[in-house]
Amino acid sequence: MTQDTLERPPSAPPAGRARDQRPAGPALRATGAALSILAVLLLAFVANLGPLGDLRHGRDQQVANSALRGELANATAPVGPRAQNGEPLALGTSVALLDIPQLGLRTVIGEGTTAQVLAGGPGHRRDTVLPGQPGVSIVMGRQAAYGGPFAHLEQLRAGETFTVSTGQGKHTYRVLGVRREGDPQPPVLEAGKGRLTLITGDGHAFLPGGLLRVDADLVSAVQPGAAPLYTTGSLPADEKPMAVQASAWMPLVLWGQALLLAAAALTWIRARSGRREAWVVGVPVLGALGFVVADQAALLLPNLL
Repeated sequence: MTQDTLERPPSAPPAGRARDQRPAGPALRATGAALSILAVLLLAFVANLGPLGDLRHGRDQQVANSALRGELANATAPVGPRAQNGEPLALGTSVALLDIPQLGLRTVIGEGTTAQVLAGGPGHRRDTVLPGQPGVSIVMGRQAAYGGPFAHLEQLRAGETFTVSTGQGKHTYRVLGVRREGDPQPPVLEAGKGRLTLITGDGHAFLPGGLLRVDADLVSAVQPGAAPLYTTGSLPADEKPMAVQASAWMPLVLWGQALLLAAAALTWIRARSGRREAWVVGVPVLGALGFVVADQAALLLPNLL
């Protein structure tokens, strides 16, 4: 080995390798955190409207079905707009069991038609009588999200029958037909008779272009009923067809702030302790908060989606 070789200084690393080893600056870390939040939210939102929403719907229906069967057996199921203590029925209270064998549909109907109620199953509109009673009863259900219980209503045909069970017994309805916006109205309901109208979105899944209705006349004995607590004009805006649940804005903002704080904390942990520790601690927290935020955001979509 020559003297020149021994005295030659070590060569500098390539410029590209030096850049790769340079620690990320604050701007890059902030961008990474923002992209992580966005990815979590998008994933949670899609999952909430899809497979996780279907699982939630199935769980809610199992709980509601078990509770309603016990109330029907003990004759304590609601038969009007008020509970036994005289208070108005709480939103989501199970009031009936809808059974449409032609569609393979057996689902519990809850009280109210907000987006949150309809996430658990079809809902009874509170400005109408309960099924089985004189007058027109309206039940609304989702077309695609959260199990999409009313996804196949258009397959019902005139003359087919289905049943609805309430605290007053089992009621049989005969389908008059399916109608969309612009179609002729059904015949005027005679005094003392009952009718049920099922409503959902019409058109492509998650992109409804209007409303689809199925009208059915009550052909079993009419049961006595009580006047609804609301009129069509006084019904809260978030319970009307294709309405959004405005009350979800405040929880959405609060949970969104919690998500941002968690992301900032994750960025700090990563800078102090390393990437592995940050992901071990942060992924479960960000995931849980992301799903909560996505759940509130979904309530701001049309309630028949």
